[in-house]
Amino acid sequence: MAKKHVKAIFPGSFDPITNGHLDVINRGIKLFDEVIVAVGRSPIKNPLFTPEERVEMIAELVSDIPSVSVESFDGLTVEYAAKRGADAILRGLRSLTDVQYEFKLAMTNRAVAGIETVFVMTSEEYGFTSSTLIREVALLGGNVSNLIPENVYKRLQERLKKVTRDP
Repeated sequence: MAKKHVKAIFPGSFDPITNGHLDVINRGIKLFDEVIVAVGRSPIKNPLFTPEERVEMIAELVSDIPSVSVESFDGLTVEYAAKRGADAILRGLRSLTDVQYEFKLAMTNRAVAGIETVFVMTSEEYGFTSSTLIREVALLGGNVSNLIPENVYKRLQERLKKVTRDP
């Protein structure tokens, strides 16, 4: 019997992508034959980077991993997963708060679309980071260079110069 090719999507806003996200990608590729990093276009969030910019930054970071690709999507994650033929949704967990939220989401996704969610714990050094927190600290002038990849940090600095300029 031939081994099944198992594909997962790793959805998120990735605004910006963090070292914690990269940790989840690297752990996920050990579990799945293929991982699609799925950059969501959320109408609710006020992103710092466009979906195209986020895809470009992430693609640079994973270009040396042949079984990882990056795409953007609109709409429900489960619909995108079905469209891409994904077997699972990959999610990272940082804290007990994440577990409660992600558990409800995973149960809903399984009930609505029949797709499983696989969770991986982030490494301890990334357990407190989030894109939202990094954006807030950076906007207030804090140094986040050790929490995000170097290419992302450079682009974040450039974007903050534009955002924080007086009109």
